[in-house]
Amino acid sequence: MTNKHKTHGPLAAYDALIEAGEVRPDDDQRRVLRHLERLYHGLEDYPEIAGSGALTGLSVRSWRLAQLFRRRDGGKGEPPKGVYMYGGVGRGKSMLMDLFYELAPVKAKRRVHFHEFMLDVHARLKEWRGLSVKERAARGGRGVGDDPIPPVAREISMEATLLCFDEMQVTDIADAMVLGRLFKELLDRGVIIVATSNRVPDDLYKGGLNRQLFLPFIARLKEAFEVVPLDGPTDYRYDRLKGMTTYYTPVNAETTAKLSEAFFRLTDREVENRDKVPSETLTVQGRELFVPKAARGVAVFSFKRLCANPLGAADYLAIARHYHTVIMVAIPALGPEKRNEAKRFVTFIDALYEHSVKFLCSAEVPPERLYESGDGRFEFERTVSRLMEMQSEDYLHRGHGVREEVVQ
Repeated sequence: MTNKHKTHGPLAAYDALIEAGEVRPDDDQRRVLRHLERLYHGLEDYPEIAGSGALTGLSVRSWRLAQLFRRRDGGKGEPPKGVYMYGGVGRGKSMLMDLFYELAPVKAKRRVHFHEFMLDVHARLKEWRGLSVKERAARGGRGVGDDPIPPVAREISMEATLLCFDEMQVTDIADAMVLGRLFKELLDRGVIIVATSNRVPDDLYKGGLNRQLFLPFIARLKEAFEVVPLDGPTDYRYDRLKGMTTYYTPVNAETTAKLSEAFFRLTDREVENRDKVPSETLTVQGRELFVPKAARGVAVFSFKRLCANPLGAADYLAIARHYHTVIMVAIPALGPEKRNEAKRFVTFIDALYEHSVKFLCSAEVPPERLYESGDGRFEFERTVSRLMEMQSEDYLHRGHGVREEVVQ
């Protein structure tokens, strides 16, 4: 997004993108943007905690409300409601949230994939349980039996006034048991939340173990958020993929150029701006995983970077959860001497397949000839089958995320 959009609210920025030919006009998207516009203006004078240095003797919520009363003539002093956008895949939910996030008049803000956020929360909870009584007291605790959720929520609220979650889905019982109380603490502290999801709130954690304990969270979500559907007739993600070759052979300048063109088509970028494609970094179990090119949920890697280096299932799962489409360049023909690379490739494709990630690649040979002999050749046959299925119309229509409704 260009700098000129930063001086406008979401609706004005959206119109500028349409005028520039970067997005198509969409009445359903514009309707959702009106809710984000309301929140944008609600944040223009919203008090931030980070760096305030004014919390002695006051709770985070009390401080925020006091600031609101001081700043708003005749205002109610209540935080603005967050926004929960839900709808089918490819309708533009992430794009609209990113547009809002970039423009949001808040310094302390965080945009994160929901699963990545929950991994961070569980790591913080584990760390808290390992602290001594003295260490807990220094961080706002009260004793040996401290409940870790309030202090962890307080830490998060001190770091971010605005939290934007992409692809909110609850499939894990550990997440389900934490979420209700965590969100209550965050909302009570005045944190503003925007989330995208493929599911209506009532379908979150559907069929999950002890789901009745999760229902109060759903009720609070519907009360504290504006729940907004975005389920227009156009699946923009599939529309960009439709008719596109996803498996190119052999590896040469021509197929590399075609993958490059596919990346720019999938991300609505002009080919002339290829030098401006940003890189990203994922955090995996405390380590950093470099992503050479990434934009709008599409990532580009070489086979060598992901499979010739000592990466594992955790790295591949992080990629699968974070990106809805992955492009891999230069997959070689694999022989017995590359059995380690072949095993990593099997694990990588399994992660993408289980999360319905769309996969485009250039390879030296067709799938059935990728690994014709060597250790694990039998197991590789499943990968060949999946590579073939991942080129099908049925697979390209799938929404991004875990295939099972609930993982217990």
